[in-house]
Amino acid sequence: MVLTLGAGNAVRGTVETPIGNGTLAGTFNPATKEMTATASIEGGHEVAIAGRFMGSTFTGTGTANGVTAQLKLERQGGAASRPVPQAGQPPASGSDAGKPRDKVAIDFEGFEARAIQLPVRRGNFANLAVNDRGQLFYARVPSQGSDDQPSIRLFDLKDEKREEKTVATGSSSFQISADGKKLLVIRGMGATIQDAAPGATGEAVVTAGMTASVDPRAEWRQMFLDAWRIERDFFYDPNMHGVDWKAVREQYGRMLEDAVNREDVSYVISEMIAELNVGHAYYFGGDVQAQPSVSVGLLGADLELNDGAFRIARIYRGGPWDSDARGPLDQPGMKVKEGDYLLAVNGVPIDTTKDPWAAFQGMAEQTVTLTVSSRPKPDSDAREVVVKLLAADGHLRYREWIERNRAHVEKQTGGRVGYIYVPDTGINGQNDLVRQFVGQRGKDALIIDERWNGGGQIPTRFIELLNRPLTNYWARRDHADWAWPPDAHFGPKVMLINGLAGSGGDAFPWYFRQAGLGKLVGTRTWGGLIGISGYPPLVDGATVTAPSFAFYEKDGSWGVEGHGVDPDIEVLDDPALMVNGRDPQLDTAIKVVMDELKRNPPPAPKRPPYPNRRGFGLDPKDR
Repeated sequence: MVLTLGAGNAVRGTVETPIGNGTLAGTFNPATKEMTATASIEGGHEVAIAGRFMGSTFTGTGTANGVTAQLKLERQGGAASRPVPQAGQPPASGSDAGKPRDKVAIDFEGFEARAIQLPVRRGNFANLAVNDRGQLFYARVPSQGSDDQPSIRLFDLKDEKREEKTVATGSSSFQISADGKKLLVIRGMGATIQDAAPGATGEAVVTAGMTASVDPRAEWRQMFLDAWRIERDFFYDPNMHGVDWKAVREQYGRMLEDAVNREDVSYVISEMIAELNVGHAYYFGGDVQAQPSVSVGLLGADLELNDGAFRIARIYRGGPWDSDARGPLDQPGMKVKEGDYLLAVNGVPIDTTKDPWAAFQGMAEQTVTLTVSSRPKPDSDAREVVVKLLAADGHLRYREWIERNRAHVEKQTGGRVGYIYVPDTGINGQNDLVRQFVGQRGKDALIIDERWNGGGQIPTRFIELLNRPLTNYWARRDHADWAWPPDAHFGPKVMLINGLAGSGGDAFPWYFRQAGLGKLVGTRTWGGLIGISGYPPLVDGATVTAPSFAFYEKDGSWGVEGHGVDPDIEVLDDPALMVNGRDPQLDTAIKVVMDELKRNPPPAPKRPPYPNRRGFGLDPKDR
């Protein structure tokens, strides 16, 4: 809240709330320090506020639609220093308007050598700007997984303490005014305006009453044409794959006249860009209706109906070393096992006429009490356990699947072959490749599974890791000789591929084959080896991509895009052969790599006799 006390103890002000911003009007009793007011929030919400000031604290209640909430506000500063000029108002007295501006000359010679490093804590920075006093403003953006909050900071080169100061918290999004004196700070759906200085208080930007008229059909026409222009201006091939792009605009533009809602427009745009017959030409988003949803808490387990109760059929676990792959029922000290029955959630018996997860609706990431027993009915064996539910358990099932495949390969090969799954060629794929490779680089051979690879970046670094050549050995008296480099693998390799691996998942096996690393087993990959960059969004936030860089081979021929990478050994993923967890493609890869081990075993160290270095000189063969 920003409050102003006026004549007759009238109170006026603005409020910023989680449901929207608005204005406030009320009265203040100086004898009792009490205030009563009504806040009008955008969207038609009226909140009755009543409370009392005690020093710098206001405590009271806010009531809306029959619901009352407790309020406690702490004073953050004094009155606003000066009003913010509104559009159309003349500049305040003393303004610099009309004064000649100083001429700025930039000396480009030696520009980089004059740069200095600011003495601030490392981090992710964004939105650099300078205010009217030459002070640097920037946003600190928390890194992934960090508990830090976004903030807007200031650094002044003239400050002898050389300290960064906080300007605003809870946001990393801001705009500075043209004169460098004011900041517009965006927080969620609300915004405030404040002085471009540390310690300043902000005034909420009241959007209640702001309305705009939109002609949907005019907006649809604009978005259609913008989508067409994005492809025209950014597509890697100026000839548009031989398509008459102007004729395409006319053809699909006529279809637009029959659109009756936003989804129809999306369909027309999607069909139009499909005329380019290319991968990575995506369309998504926009002002389309979203369906309401309710979260479901998950246990990382499968349940089955047995003897009139739900039994825990399977608890999903990653590797025993993988602390990131432990679900609610797999925590240390948890007295729950497969075969136990789940009888109640928070004391409420589970209705077996419904899906078992109906008992967990709205409980994602909540801590709950489960009643479990080794028998299907509550009795003396029943016990209660407290768990924190998951919002999703796909990562547990994913880790368990990898470990199951790894164990299968381990068993079938007598421990000689390692198994690595690579889900994509982005950050997750890089992490999974390295974390699995490091633990298995000592195996005689490797199976690299990139089926269902979702792509991402161009995976040349992936190949570099798998293709590091042997340089030498190091003799140790107390250890087996070291092969160098240590973060490398020198034995045979096989890669698994399928039709749902694409983009970077097309490039990965193509580079694998080009490097001569081994055979490809499975089915032909997707065939989408073409890249996309950033593109301007449509007016309602929808996204259209225009493939802007396409793969071609060193001999000057196009390749992969539209076809994919063919396997050396085709093995269909026949569902009839995959029941009970069987995997014919993986079994074939095991056979191929074991045959390769017989023909081409990994090189073994051949330590020479220890040298005789008595006296001076060196044996010529050791030079």
